[in-house]
Amino acid sequence: MDSLLASLQDALEGQIDFHGQRLTQLLSNVLLIISGVISFIVGFIYEDIHLTLWVGLGGTLLTALVVVPPWPFYNQNPATWLGSSGKISGGPQVMVDGIKVA
Repeated sequence: MDSLLASLQDALEGQIDFHGQRLTQLLSNVLLIISGVISFIVGFIYEDIHLTLWVGLGGTLLTALVVVPPWPFYNQNPATWLGSSGKISGGPQVMVDGIKVA
């Protein structure tokens, strides 16, 4: 049961890498622009403002479905962070004129 909860938590945690963030921004911009243009054209052709709003709302919901969940393709290039140096120190080591100050 704990492994199931751990895997569910990992899936819902929402970790994406920097390339994934750039991709979500690009996708959200493109999808919102396309849905806005389509909703305008549909509303212009049918001369119905309600239909325009519904098509725009559908495009916004589709964009949210694509962008908001942490899909696995958003985390294909994880960042590698530097490890610790292995020293445990009480603070930063500052040298002034060859004398350790802090």
